Amino acid sequence: MAISVFDLFKIGIGPSSSHTVGPMRAAMLFATALKDAGALGRVASVKAELFGSLGATGKGHGSDKAVLLGLEGEAPDVVDVEQIDGKLERIRGERRLLLAGEHAIDFIEREHLVMHRRTSLPYHPNGMRISAFDAAGEVVKEKVYYSVGGGFVVDEAAAGADRIVADTTRVTHPFNSAADLLAHCRDKRIPISQVMLENERAWRTDAETRAGLLNIWEVMQKCVRRGCEQEGVMPGGLKVKRRAAGLYRKLSSAPEAGMRDPLTTLDWVNLYALAVNEENAVGGRVVTAPTNGAAGIVPAVLHYYSRFVPNATEDGVIRFLLTAAAIGILYKENASISGAEVGCQGEVGVACSMAAGALAEVLGGTPEQVENAAEIGMEHNLGLTCDPIGGLVQVPCIERNAMGSIKAINAARMALRGDGTHFVSLDKVIRTMRQTGADMKTKYKETARGGLAVNIIEC
Repeated sequence: MAISVFDLFKIGIGPSSSHTVGPMRAAMLFATALKDAGALGRVASVKAELFGSLGATGKGHGSDKAVLLGLEGEAPDVVDVEQIDGKLERIRGERRLLLAGEHAIDFIEREHLVMHRRTSLPYHPNGMRISAFDAAGEVVKEKVYYSVGGGFVVDEAAAGADRIVADTTRVTHPFNSAADLLAHCRDKRIPISQVMLENERAWRTDAETRAGLLNIWEVMQKCVRRGCEQEGVMPGGLKVKRRAAGLYRKLSSAPEAGMRDPLTTLDWVNLYALAVNEENAVGGRVVTAPTNGAAGIVPAVLHYYSRFVPNATEDGVIRFLLTAAAIGILYKENASISGAEVGCQGEVGVACSMAAGALAEVLGGTPEQVENAAEIGMEHNLGLTCDPIGGLVQVPCIERNAMGSIKAINAARMALRGDGTHFVSLDKVIRTMRQTGADMKTKYKETARGGLAVNIIEC
C-alpha cells in the first residue's frame, strides 16, 4: 500500500485526530454524498451514533462538536476556527442545522446525536453510524464509518478489508518494513528522506511536495506562536491552566540564563510541545503528527532543530518531515497510530519514534543510525497507556508530549553516538508494539475507564 507524507501530516483542529478530525470528516463526507446524489431535499432528519471509544470519551474529545460541523459541510483542514463557537451556538440555539451547508433540518442534539458508551461496532473501537431519514421516517441513506487514527476515515466495506483500502499507486521505492527501507538506502546510496521524496513523485512534483511540507511547517510554527500568546483556563471542567505563555515570558525575559544552565534548551523544547498541545486542547489549528494527541512532539523537535542546531536549513526541515513520515508509515502499515486501538504508545510513542529518526537524519546520521534512533524512541514507550482524565486531551496528554519530545532528542543523540548496529530492530519493536496493544486491556485505550482517568479525584 502506498502512503504519502501528506497522509501522515494533515492539518486539522483539536483536540483529537481520531475523535474530532475523523468524525468531522466522516460527517462531512456523509453530507457531501447526499448533496452529490441530489438527495438533500428528501432529508428531514439525521441521526449520528458514536460507538466504543468515540461514545465513551466523545464529549471530552469534542466529537459532538465535530459531527455538527461536519454535517454542515465543514472540513477540518479549512474550517475557520474563530467561527466554530458561533456556529455551534446557532445550531444548538435554533435546534436546526444546515445539512451540507444549504439544507435546513431540525436537529435536537440529545435525540439526534447518541453516544453509546459501552457498545462497539465490529471492526474498530472508533465506530460511528450516520443515518438520514425522510419526512415519513424512511431511510434515505445510512453509512458506517471508522475513525482509525490520524484523521483517517474508512467505511464499513474498507474496514472489513483490514481497515484501509490499498492505494495501488506505484512508487519508485516501495517498502513495507524498515528492512525494506534500509535496503533501498543501501542499494541507491541515498538517505531515507530521498527515498520518500522520490516516492512522492508518484503523486506530485518535487516543487509541490516542498511547498506542501513548508506549509505544514508554517502551520506548526503558527500553532507554537499562538500557544505562547494565549492564557487562561482550558475548557472541559478540569480547570487546567495554560502554562506555555507564562513559560515563554520567563524564558524570553532572561535569555542570558541559558549561558549559565545548558539545560535551558530543554525548557524551550518543553515550551514548544506545551504550546502546541494546549492549542490542541482548546480546539485550535494543529497538524496531526501523526495524531492530535501527539501533535506537539514532531513540531517541538523540529523547532529544536531549526532554532538550536547550527547551520539548520529549510532543506533540513523538508528532510526532517520526509524522514519522520517514512517512519510513521511503518507504524501505520504494521501496527497502529490509534490510541483507541493500542494505547498511547500508538500516538506519543510513534510520534517520539518519528521525531527521533528525523532528527538523527538532519544531524548527519546514516540510515542505520536513523533506524536505531526510531527504535529507541519506541522501545521506551512500549506499553504506554491512553488514560485521559475526564476524557479530555489535557492530563496527562499535554505534559506527555513534552516528555516525548525530550525523549526523541535523547534517542537521536544516543543513536548518533553509535554506528547504527543495535540489538533490537525497528521492525521488531513495531511488531512488539502491536502485540502489546492487542494484550492491553480496553480500559487503558482511550476509554477514560482506567489508569489516571479513574485515580484522580476531580475537585
